[in-house]
Amino acid sequence: MKLPSSSHLSLRYPYFLSAIIFIVVLLVNFYFQRTILEGNTINNNMRVFLPLVLLTAGQAIVVLTGGIDISVGSIVSIVSALLATRVGLDGTVEQTLTWFGIVLLVGIIAGSINGIFIAYLRLQPIITTYATSFFFGGLALFILPQPGGGIPAEVANIYRTSNPLGLHWAFYVIPLLIMTWVFIRQTRYGRYLFAVGGRAQAAYETAVPVSQVIFSTYVVSGFMAAMAGICITLLTGSGNPQIGDPMTLQAITAVVIGGTAMSGGVGGIAGPIMGALTLGVIKNIISFANIDNWWQTFVNAMIIITALAAPGIIGLFRRNRS
Repeated sequence: MKLPSSSHLSLRYPYFLSAIIFIVVLLVNFYFQRTILEGNTINNNMRVFLPLVLLTAGQAIVVLTGGIDISVGSIVSIVSALLATRVGLDGTVEQTLTWFGIVLLVGIIAGSINGIFIAYLRLQPIITTYATSFFFGGLALFILPQPGGGIPAEVANIYRTSNPLGLHWAFYVIPLLIMTWVFIRQTRYGRYLFAVGGRAQAAYETAVPVSQVIFSTYVVSGFMAAMAGICITLLTGSGNPQIGDPMTLQAITAVVIGGTAMSGGVGGIAGPIMGALTLGVIKNIISFANIDNWWQTFVNAMIIITALAAPGIIGLFRRNRS
């Protein structure tokens, strides 16, 4: 019986390589931090990792159709600024929950703005979301010019210290995300996502509502960015109008690590989620190994460049061999 090759596994299971990378970095982290596998440490790490996981899941849906959303970090910042200024440390639980709903709507509106420009006005995704990232980032700074404010401690502690059945909320949210994706993957909409990402023109010719599908992915991305913004505000307990800035590159990197092709049509969210966890563990390694933080950005950039260049390099290699 012939065993499947690693390339075959990578194509059939896009998260295969990301799983291997995650195991490797986890072992390296264990070398520097022996408590990495203890219950309290795992829960503490997961509450830190969850915002990026949520942001990455939304980004993966966009990338699956061949798009990209560079504005997600700015949406996170808007959410943080709104919660910090409109709820405040003296706010009530009821006010906080109300504003949770409002900022989720803000995320949907922001995603809809991106979707209209890209899906219906046919503007380039990278240029459009790059421009809206400045717009959303400017709004965040207008709402909250400098870090401050916050949300009630009793609400923040639900996220920071509460561990139902001994596990942080992330252990329930992440399986829910994956199960939701598994369900969507089996629906007509799920097939449309892959069809649009594979060949949008061919999908259009077979009566796939390409514009509506692309529009919906940016709405999902905006919603997930707002969810990430809520979680990171709960984690920090305060507002920061620029807290989401570094998260955009991290989310894109996690998508690449997770095996979702930047050209679209290949992947899912399981791999990108594992990619987000991998980046979190890498950040731990950098911290415990006393490595300069700029290496984190350098590694992220190199991963993206490698992913973009890989198809051309492989094609060149094959042409030289033939």
